[in-house]
Order: sequence, then structure tokens, then C-alpha cells
Amino acid sequence: MDRNQKAEVVSALNAELAEVGVVVVTRNLGMTVAQSTVLRQKMREAGATYKVTKNRLARIALDGTDYAGLSDMLTGPVGLATSADPVAAAKVAVEFAKTNDKIEIVGGAMGGMLLDAEGVKALASMPSLDELRAKIIGLIQAPATKLATVIQTPASQLARVFNAYAEKDAT
Repeated sequence: MDRNQKAEVVSALNAELAEVGVVVVTRNLGMTVAQSTVLRQKMREAGATYKVTKNRLARIALDGTDYAGLSDMLTGPVGLATSADPVAAAKVAVEFAKTNDKIEIVGGAMGGMLLDAEGVKALASMPSLDELRAKIIGLIQAPATKLATVIQTPASQLARVFNAYAEKDAT
């Protein structure tokens, strides 16, 4: 990789880090290409990305971002999982690490707050942004549904009474 390519990698990673909500640092312990591809696919499905870069380039890219504190975690073969949703990357990385012993969660950061491996696991156990939105919509819709049912019930009872009188008069 020549100097221009390295500069492009650093600037692209720096721009990505400026836009994400969470960064998870993982240590690769001899993952195969197939396993790495599966991890990347799962990340993509969740709206996250997973990149393996040279530690030196990653440290330069981290400089000047909220995630500058992650530099100490970049030792050995590591990968960076990132996502705009604060839970997506952590959730996929932790789930993948449970089923694959070739990857280890080192730590991460959410905004300016550094997380150790346990912090990333705790973050992964939280509901995602989409799940929270669904719960809020359900809570908002529930009173309206109950109100419609309550308003409709007396009218239907009145209709049954009128129908009973009509059937009584018909006989």
C-alpha cells in the first residue's frame, strides 16, 4: 500500500468515525475468510459495518474524533465494528462471539464514553432503536384503541336492544 492509498484509508475511516454512534473493537484469533464474510453479512443486515485495518492507520484515523481513547485497545489483529444505531454493532459482535471462539470482544466506545468488554456486552443486551420505536408506537396506539372500543361499546349495546324490540314486535 503506497502513501496515497494509506491517506485515503485514514480519511475514509476518520469520516466514518465522525458519523457513527458506537465503535466495538474485536480481536481476531485466526478467523477464516468464510467466518469473516459471515460476520460482515450479519453486520450489514443490522445496519453496521466491520472493518479490519492496520492498527497504525486506525490510530491516525481515531485522532480528532470522540473515539480517540480506543487507541490503547488497538494491539494485535483487531477489527472495528461501527454503526449509527448505538446497539446494532455491539449486538451482532457479541452474538457472533458467542458462537465463534475465533473472535473476542476487546472493548469499545459510545460517543466519548469508553466501554470495556463487559460494557459492550451490556450495551448489546439493550433493545435496538427500531425495537424501542415499535414499543413507543404500541404505547401510543393502545389508548386510542381502548378509547375506540369504549366509545363503540354503548352504541353496539343500544343497537342490540333496538334489534331485540324489533324482533319482539315482529312476532
